[in-house]
Amino acid sequence: MPSPADSSAFFAAIPARHASTRLPGKPLRLLGGQPLIVHVARRALASGAARVVVATDDARVAEALHGIDVTLCMTRGDHASGSDRLAECARLLDWPDDAIVVNLQGDEPFAPASGIREVARALADDGAPMATLATPLEDAAQLFDPNVVKVVRDARGRALYFSRAPLPWARDAFARERDVLPPQTKFLRHIGIYAYRAGFLKTFAALEPTPLERAESLEQLRALEHGYALSVRLAPEPFPPGIDTEADLAAAQAALARSGA
Repeated sequence: MPSPADSSAFFAAIPARHASTRLPGKPLRLLGGQPLIVHVARRALASGAARVVVATDDARVAEALHGIDVTLCMTRGDHASGSDRLAECARLLDWPDDAIVVNLQGDEPFAPASGIREVARALADDGAPMATLATPLEDAAQLFDPNVVKVVRDARGRALYFSRAPLPWARDAFARERDVLPPQTKFLRHIGIYAYRAGFLKTFAALEPTPLERAESLEQLRALEHGYALSVRLAPEPFPPGIDTEADLAAAQAALARSGA
C-alpha cells in the first residue's frame, strides 16, 4: 500500500463494467487475441503504480485477469460511473483518505505509462483534490466535434470549464473561417484520466449530480459546480483514442497490427 508520506506512490484503479451499452462485453472483447481489460491492466502495471486494482461487477472479467498481478474488487452492478465504482472500492479495500488513486478507464489499452504517472504527480504537486490531463488540440474538425471534450484552464493550470462545445470561442477568427484554428488561441482536448485522493473520491461520489453535468454528460463538471478545483496538466506524450464502439475496436486492431505488437 502506498505510504501517505510518499507523494510519488499511487494506486492505479480500473473500473471495468461488462454491460457496456455501445460495445457489449467491452472488457472481454479481444484485441490482438487478448481481452481488452488485460491490455489496460498491463498499461497500469507498466506505470509503476504501487498497486493496480480492477473494479468489476462480473466474474468473467475477474477470470480473464487470472495470473496477472492485480487486485480484484467485486462491486455492485448498478453504478452510474467509473468514479462511483471506485468509491465503493475505496470503502471495501479501506484505502487511506490521503492515498492517491488514478482512475484509468477500462477502454484505454494504449494509455502511456508516462501519462498515468503524470496525472498522479499533478495531484501530488497541487492542492486541488482532483487532477486530470489535456493535450493541445490542433484540428478544427475535432474542436467542433461534440465527442471531443474541450477544457479551458486558468493561469494556475486549474480547470475553468469542460465542454463538448468549441472552447474558447475565437470570435473574430471564426467569423472569417472555421476550417483552420487561429494560431494565437490555445485549444486543449481533455483526456479522460483522473487522479483523486481516496477521501475525496468518496466525497465526489456522494455529491448530487448537477445541471451542467447532466447537460454536457460530463461528470467532472459535478466537481466544478460544487466548488472543487481540478488541476489540469498537459500530457507528456499522446494518448491514443480509447475504445467505445465496434469501429474503435477495428481501428485499434489495425493499429496494433501496424505496430507489430
